[in-house]
Amino acid sequence: MPITAAPNEKGWLIETPGSLYAIGLDATGLPAQRYWGPSLPSDDWGQLLRGDTSPWRSDTSRPEEVQQEVLADGGVRWGVPGLQVVFPGGNQSLELRFVDARIDNEAAGQSTLVLSLADSLFAFSVHLHYRVRADSDVIERWMELESGEDAEGDVVLLRGDSANWFIDEADDYWYSSVNGHWGGETQLERGPLPVGDLTFSSRTGTTSHAANPWIMVHPQHATEEAGVIRTVSLGWSGSWHLTAQRRPEGGVSVTTGFGHEGVRLVLESGRRHVTPPSYGLATDGGFGETSRKWHAFAVRHLRPAVDELRPVLYNSWEATEFDVSEAQQMRLADKAAAIGAELFVLDDGWFGARTDDRRGLGDWHPNPDRFPNGLQPLADHVRGLGMGFGLWVEPEMVNPDSDLYRAHPDWVLHFEGRTRHEARNQLVLNFARDDVKQWALAWLDDLVSTYRLDFIKWDMNRSFTQAGWPENARDHGSLWLGHTRAVYDIMATLRERHPFLRIESCSGGGGRVDFGMMQVIDQFWTSDNTDALDRQTIQHGFSQLYPAITMCNWVTDSPNPITARVVPLQYRFHVAMAGALAIGGDLDSWSDAELDEAAEQVALYKEIREVIQLGALHRLGGRPGAGLTAVQYVRENSVVVLSYEPRRSLERGARRTVLRRLDPAAFYVDQRTGRRFSGAYLMQRGLVLHDELNTHPGNGSLRFSNRDYLSALTRLTRS
Repeated sequence: MPITAAPNEKGWLIETPGSLYAIGLDATGLPAQRYWGPSLPSDDWGQLLRGDTSPWRSDTSRPEEVQQEVLADGGVRWGVPGLQVVFPGGNQSLELRFVDARIDNEAAGQSTLVLSLADSLFAFSVHLHYRVRADSDVIERWMELESGEDAEGDVVLLRGDSANWFIDEADDYWYSSVNGHWGGETQLERGPLPVGDLTFSSRTGTTSHAANPWIMVHPQHATEEAGVIRTVSLGWSGSWHLTAQRRPEGGVSVTTGFGHEGVRLVLESGRRHVTPPSYGLATDGGFGETSRKWHAFAVRHLRPAVDELRPVLYNSWEATEFDVSEAQQMRLADKAAAIGAELFVLDDGWFGARTDDRRGLGDWHPNPDRFPNGLQPLADHVRGLGMGFGLWVEPEMVNPDSDLYRAHPDWVLHFEGRTRHEARNQLVLNFARDDVKQWALAWLDDLVSTYRLDFIKWDMNRSFTQAGWPENARDHGSLWLGHTRAVYDIMATLRERHPFLRIESCSGGGGRVDFGMMQVIDQFWTSDNTDALDRQTIQHGFSQLYPAITMCNWVTDSPNPITARVVPLQYRFHVAMAGALAIGGDLDSWSDAELDEAAEQVALYKEIREVIQLGALHRLGGRPGAGLTAVQYVRENSVVVLSYEPRRSLERGARRTVLRRLDPAAFYVDQRTGRRFSGAYLMQRGLVLHDELNTHPGNGSLRFSNRDYLSALTRLTRS
């Protein structure tokens, strides 16, 4: 879809397959949003660009301010700014003017608009970028801030958000977001958007467990199938902020960017700062269509391996923790291969003096007592079983009790004379330093080359504290930006040098999940909590924006190592199958019957993997983990439904799951039973969960069964 300029060159129209974004110059001469929503006929576009006149205005109220494409601090503005600078001499007032526009519709399948603004007094420029792809309704935006070569001194950037998005006047505004904590990430929250400012943020140096950088704004009664939903997301894996401003006069703006209060960047003369991308999506098909469009965009345009399927992996951590040895890992590899694992991952404890979490982190060479001949014998054994070989690493961290720290105590985040606070007995290395970045790249490159690693699990287990950089005290705030960009650069370089390498992002569980990290990794470790019941809500929140192919889910032991909850093996598998299936239990403790069942489930998953990982997702039922729910995946002629009922009650009979978005005139065959249903029947009448238990002799009716943790996997093929 091309981007077009209005005939008078005072407006621009960004068209996507299903939406429209209109920009005009407001009364002050600055670019302002005129419309963002579902597509409109071209005959109406001229009406949009003329703009609406505010019904009333007072000296303390300028409702059009929130519509401007960049919320510059200065002039008659009192809202939350998206751009704050301090010019030489202490001047903090921006007075921007529009300079010119450039449209590039030449790139294959995408178009770009650049609007350039300049300050009226200082040599400072702002370039607003917009990019759209022909197959997506997602609009990508970012800013470039430039201090001119002839600037008379440094410009200090206090806040430089990637974009401001405006949601027009409505009868009501509700929002959706996710919050959480370690072991309980991505908990979906919906509620009324209050008048005033609502801010989500992370000050941890990572995306964080507590919040995720996106928000949906929508009507109160929006559902999975209906309602106009507007989503704003930030593609950034470090500290961030997102503020939704609801004005009493009507209208909501969402401004988002990197960093947090107190982080300052110094722009010397000639220096240019490029912000992380912000993404916006407007749809009128409810939460379900919103998620499916985000998933398609992420797989096609962000994920480096695009639609390459994820293998079934086995990770040995919960079987061994730090007590690892070559013979033990080989034995676990034998059992993992026997149940069908395709990738074996050796977790923490393989390197340096790492016999617990107090020592060795930073000394990335095999422990000679545990692996006297290095890791090659284990790697050879694993590959001889037909599996790929992977390792756990935590490059950004160091234990004070390590050879690395003793040699380079200046490499960690710190302020001179202040306490170097430890968390999990470790400190954070400053990857914004080029020497630290090059050190990390060198040993990682050597490790991947030596053992031809197919996979690394890149962990990051603690937040930034005492985030100082004494050698760069004048601009130490830049470490918040430089650290994250260095992580991206290292991962991208490793992938370029080793095209076979695949990477998982982990941060104490799901603490670094975002669209920025997705551009250099293949999957996310969703949470350290592998309890199947808890995982249903975690995975539900994750699925709002992020696709199943990027969501790694482990089947672990029962009772669960964290919650001690006892859940049947089939239920654990069915929950984990809703993304990239993995196994993380102590296979030495599993019975022969459990190993046989695991092998059957893994084999079944491989048959349906493409549908789940790349199919269109439909969330069915009520609140996950509380009652009957299901996830449905559709890809071409195949349909897979995973149904869950964690609690049974005598007050209800057999429960039905009504499917969605099938062809009502087509017929679908249940691959297990051979039964044939019309699409209309499945969308009106639905499937009965565990129908076979209602009729099987000896089981009696589920109406009188109080069995918990019922689950089912249904495979339908369009005939």
